[in-house]
Amino acid sequence: MQEDRQENATILNNIYNYSNYLSKKNFIKHGFRQFLFILIQLKNTNMFSRQQLIGQIRQKKSFLCIGLDTDPEKIPAFLHAFPNPVLEFNRRIIDATQDLCIAYKPNTAFYEGYGAKGWQNLIDTSNYIPKDIFKIADAKRGDLGNTGEMYAKAFFDKESSGMEFDAVTVAPYMGSDSAMPFLAYKNKWVILLALTSNESHQDFQLAPSGQRVLYEQVLQKSRHWGTAEQLMYVVGATRAEAFLNVRKQVPDHFLLVPGVGIQGGSLEEVCKYGMNKDCGLIVNASRSIIYASSGHDFAEAARAEALSLQLAMESQLKKSGFLK
Repeated sequence: MQEDRQENATILNNIYNYSNYLSKKNFIKHGFRQFLFILIQLKNTNMFSRQQLIGQIRQKKSFLCIGLDTDPEKIPAFLHAFPNPVLEFNRRIIDATQDLCIAYKPNTAFYEGYGAKGWQNLIDTSNYIPKDIFKIADAKRGDLGNTGEMYAKAFFDKESSGMEFDAVTVAPYMGSDSAMPFLAYKNKWVILLALTSNESHQDFQLAPSGQRVLYEQVLQKSRHWGTAEQLMYVVGATRAEAFLNVRKQVPDHFLLVPGVGIQGGSLEEVCKYGMNKDCGLIVNASRSIIYASSGHDFAEAARAEALSLQLAMESQLKKSGFLK
């Protein structure tokens, strides 16, 4: 009953936000079609709730996300004898690590770059991931109106596209218009880029914006577009000291944290400054796990790397009091 009330509140919040969005537009020309769009999307899509996510963290003693950034040129050579080397690689990685992680995150560029076959590999990989594991499409989309609607449909509407992710990464540069088509989907998550781990992040993200810098303005403004039940943020692990400031803006939201592993981010520092009462972190590792070996033992090596991170995460969860 409580979950139903929270779910209904989220739906009403989406309608309220989208109605505000439409009020700023030419409703006669565009609004009616877009309003119908949001009503159509308020249907029973598969749900991965915040409580399910927290439950997975507690059950697996892990908040690990494994990035499936699969490059055909980097996978073990022997796999190229299989009919579909990329899918064979992904399946073995998933089979070897699914009990150690709470999420998988295919970066769609590694699939889109290979045309129709690559896109089919993304669909097949998405459908192979167990249903109790959080599925993130790392697509970094962000466009307006009917274009945004089609992007959302591609990743959330299985009847249309053949795949159904639980979340998608979105670039908020064009404001709420770029996020609302995704937030219109009941029970789905939007993960907004906030503070990234790349070297040139400071070109824009740290630029002054009033009394704040730009990434702070993104957090402050966007937190009103939805709730902590449907919005997350990308915050890079190499910016560990910034987590204190991020948490002042979004204390309850989950944060997707890339940069632990090859990029040099510290898991301990991220947890120290970024963890909240519900853990509130999904820490991603990609290359350090999936390319741990280039031999026949690549899946076993991937598991060993994932296990090392899971054990470190378990220690941090106990230290924080999340796990007794």
